[in-house]
Amino acid sequence: MAEVAAEPRTGDTDTIGDAARGGAAGIGAINFGPLADSLGFQLRLAQIGAFDEFFAAFAEEGLQPGSFSVLITIGENPGIRQGVLANALKIKRSHMAKIVQSFGEAGLIERRVPADDRRAVELTLTGDGHRFVEAKMARFAAHEQASAACLSADERRTLFALLRKLNGL
Repeated sequence: MAEVAAEPRTGDTDTIGDAARGGAAGIGAINFGPLADSLGFQLRLAQIGAFDEFFAAFAEEGLQPGSFSVLITIGENPGIRQGVLANALKIKRSHMAKIVQSFGEAGLIERRVPADDRRAVELTLTGDGHRFVEAKMARFAAHEQASAACLSADERRTLFALLRKLNGL
């Protein structure tokens, strides 16, 4: 997975999103062949569905999943180095630099060059950054709940345990 953020699509996204959650009208008639048992294919369908729901939940702000994950991760890891953050979130360093610059200009994050490595940049949320993230968390939690609504609590726990294992977390 190269880029975390994605652009919203038009047209057949409802069908794709519904397919990721178990079925839109007619989607069950499609024979995906070996793709039906492909981990990457199934993860991608689930990602598309989750991203479509994220874009719908945050459409007014134009907030993207990758950008929001950057803010949340900085908030949870004050002083995290930009390169470490880019690697952890699988975001290309050049794109991470643009995200960081944008959030810096918006006053949401503070950048600091550490004394021990003048090439590195440490990132911390500002007060405005904390307030911005906090203001979005209830909607984010509702989005997350809706994304996995077709799963029982046990299935959700199992799914996340398996995903963490696959991701080495």
